[in-house]
Order: sequence, then C-alpha cells, then structure tokens
Amino acid sequence: MFHPRRTLRTLLLPLAAGLALTALPATSAHAASTLTNGGFEADGAGAAAPSGWSEYGSTGASFVEAGGHGGSYRLSHWASAAYKVETYQYLSGLTNGAYKLTAWVRSGGGQKSAYIALKNCGGAEQRTDLPVSASGWIRIVVPVNVTNNQCTISVNSDANADNWINVDDLTFTSGTSGTSIKGADISSLPKSEAKGGVYRNSSGTSGDALAILKSSGMNYARVKVWVNPADGYNNKAHVLALAKRVKAQGMKLLVDFHYSDFWADPGRQDKPAAWAGHSYSQLKTDVYNHTYDVLNALKAQGTTADMVQVGNEINGGMLWNEGSTSNWSQLAGLLNSGYDAVKAVNSSTTVALHLAKGGDLAGTRWWFDSARSNGVKFDAIGLSYYGYWHGTLADFQTTLDDAASRYGKPVFVAETAYPFRLDSDDSHENIIDTSAELVSGYPASVAGQTRWMNDVASIVEAVPNGRGLGIFYWEATWTAVNGNGWDPTDPSSGNAWENQALFGYDDRALSSMSWFRHR
Repeated sequence: MFHPRRTLRTLLLPLAAGLALTALPATSAHAASTLTNGGFEADGAGAAAPSGWSEYGSTGASFVEAGGHGGSYRLSHWASAAYKVETYQYLSGLTNGAYKLTAWVRSGGGQKSAYIALKNCGGAEQRTDLPVSASGWIRIVVPVNVTNNQCTISVNSDANADNWINVDDLTFTSGTSGTSIKGADISSLPKSEAKGGVYRNSSGTSGDALAILKSSGMNYARVKVWVNPADGYNNKAHVLALAKRVKAQGMKLLVDFHYSDFWADPGRQDKPAAWAGHSYSQLKTDVYNHTYDVLNALKAQGTTADMVQVGNEINGGMLWNEGSTSNWSQLAGLLNSGYDAVKAVNSSTTVALHLAKGGDLAGTRWWFDSARSNGVKFDAIGLSYYGYWHGTLADFQTTLDDAASRYGKPVFVAETAYPFRLDSDDSHENIIDTSAELVSGYPASVAGQTRWMNDVASIVEAVPNGRGLGIFYWEATWTAVNGNGWDPTDPSSGNAWENQALFGYDDRALSSMSWFRHR
C-alpha cells in the first residue's frame, strides 16, 4: 500500500505548519562528512526522527515506516491536515568539489511543493522536485558544487491534508549530472509564419519565435524533412532555410528524416510517391541519396547537422512493406544506408534511431535486440514518451535506463509534450482534450505543463553514467494558424496540438518554457 498512514506517534501539526521552512543552524544539526542512514534502516518504523537526521516544522508529519525501496523502511511525509516539514542532514568536513545526491522517491502529488534540496553548500541552493508517481519508485539526482566544505541535504514538503511522499536510499557522492539537449521540434514554424502566425514574448512583444525560444534556454532544434510533401513545406528547401535561422541563434540542429511525403509514425510508414514501385535494392539507394543530398546541402551552406534521425517512430520499421520489422534483414539494410550517408557527409554527426516506446521495456528490448543482431549501426537512441499513452514515469525511467545500459548508447527523449489547457483554439478536435486523458497529478495548465517537463527532464538527467542527453519538446511552435493544419494535402485541416505548444492562445511565450533551464 503506497499511501502512508501515521499510526505510531501523535501527529504534531502546530503553528509551524504555516511557517516557511528554514533549517536550524548547522551547530544544532547532525554533522558528518558522509551521509548517515540514507536508507532509513537504523531505527525501524515509527522513529521520532531517523538517526542522523533532524526535522523542522510539522515534525509529526515526518517519520519512518515499512515499505522501503531497497530495504525494509523508508522516510515518509504525510499528515491528516495541512503541514509543512523539512527532514534534513548537515554534512561538514567535505572536500570541496562537485557532488550529487541520488534518491529514490514516490509522491501522490497535490502538494504546494515537494522537493529535495542541497543548500548551504557555498553557492546557490539546488532543488529537484519529486515527480508524481504513486506506484513506482523513481530515481532522481541533485548536483551541487561544494565550496565551503559543508552541505545540508533537505527533504521538504509544503502539503495539503493527506498529501504524501516517500524517500529512500539516498547517497551523496562526488560527481555531477545534467543534460546537454534542451530542445524542441519547430518544423511547423515556416508554414505558420507564411500563413500569418505571430509569436510574442511573455510581455506581448512580437518577435522571432526562435529568438524567443533561445532566450528561454532552448539550445537544440529538431526539424523534420519529407521527400515531396503536397504543401511544399518540410522539404529540402525549407529545411535549408530553417537551418540557417537555427544556427544563427547558436543552436544545434537535429534533422529528422521521415522517408515519406507525409507523417511517418507507428501507424504508417508510406513510401514517398517518387519511390513507389522501387525494388528493395533501389530503396536502399534512394535512402542513401536522399539522406546524403539533404545533409550535404546543409553542410555546403555552413549549417551541418549535429544529429540525424534515420526514420521517425520506426516501431514497425519504415518504407513499408519492404522495410517492415517482419523482414529485419531488409530493414537493417535500409537503416544502414541512411547511417552510411550521414557519415559520408560528416563523420561526427550523431545518428539516432527513434521509437515511440518510451514506457515499453519489452518492446524496446525486442526492437533494439533485433537491430543489434542484424548489424544495424547507430550512435544514440531516441524515444517518444507521451505520459498519456506510453506508460508511467516509472515505466519510462526503467525503459530509458535499460536502453542506455543494455546497448551502451546515450539516450534522449525525441518527443514529449503536455497540454496547458484542454479547449481548442480552432475547429479541429485536440488530440488530448478531456481531463480523463491526463496523467494523474499533472493538470492541463501552464503549471502542469511545466511540472511535466521538469519531471521528465529529471528522469533523463538521472540516467546512469551520464548517458541521458536531454529532451526535444514536440511541437513548440505549432499554434492554431489557419492553413497550417496537420494534413499537407488539405489547406482547411486544423491543428490537434495547439494546446500543447509552448506559446499560448494569445501567441505569448508560456512560462513553461522555463523547463529549458533545467540542468
């Protein structure tokens, strides 16, 4: 049972419940050079305060109980009335340098705030929120640079009645963490602008969407390329033009090859019309030539791609039926043609393979085991992870961690998103438009969108051995603009995703762009 109940001592929910939490002076707290009792196993259930730890605020709401992550017990925060509590440990005699706290956590959500912090370490306080995960444990990391030989580890809840968190198996070791990719797909932008789309900063001043995104912390742009789309957008010419703008902003560039004239995803991988009827051998040449042509043109204009996806959400393969996963040897040949073309243009460009299996451990293993046994070449693994489709956050972490370790490759989120509202800004029904479709603990609000992105980023950051590269948001600039719908063959089609963009219905940048600043 994951909902903690306090039964072994009287809850104290006093005046402190309304006070801001500030750790007691260091001299009154436990001081050691290493973390004490990080697994909360020293005392057993019902300990007034875990050995080695101190408490402040509504101290009755902080307690040890059975049901640990790695051992028998865990730290829990819970009370039957609103509470505010801090459980902390002061470390002194530290050698200055980079450290990181690792913790396994769960949370039922609903708190005003619930986080782990490293503070009084000589620099700015470092925080990581606890993701909402009622059933599965999630590992998070909090890095800090110690400059004054001391640091306070602090577990905090500012909570409503019956809100709860579990924390266990904390370690404090030398090392650091962070992600290098804070990206977004902006493939919709050129057509949006051509159809009259406007982008504004948070103050309402219109400007270049890329400049607005860059100023919010975005450092990597993802751009899809179709072969010969009906509307003339997302083709080679438009990718070249958009790449110049991306690089002018100092951002890196990911080119996402769909090998189609239309959306390629798990449900359809249609060959482009120009390749219809081609033999398998010719399709391999088609993939090579198209990939080389686009990438070489980018290189020639001084905007070399930093990363390339050979295929988009290729769960079932690509270029059906020849490249279906029902014929792995042929799919491998097509993927390797793309890989070879990328490396022929620029050997340092990263080649990624992209599945829409963010929370599917078995499916991801089957696919990449098959790819490996068929000699498929790749440098990185990208996963789509939409929480309303692809499993829990705990499922996502398990899959991501396993992919990184099993294949020895860096991993990243190629696509994720979350709605900031449910209603539509055009006549087209939104893909997510009811509260029943949302992830528990994450409302359809700007705050919910922000929380989702930060929590997904925390999971990517925690991938062991620094193999978590980062995230691409999908689709930052696809707002509701007449004529810029989902179907390139139908100018009147609407957009089903405008409530998941990073610009609001008033065209202003949403404060949820702050996730780009995640470590």
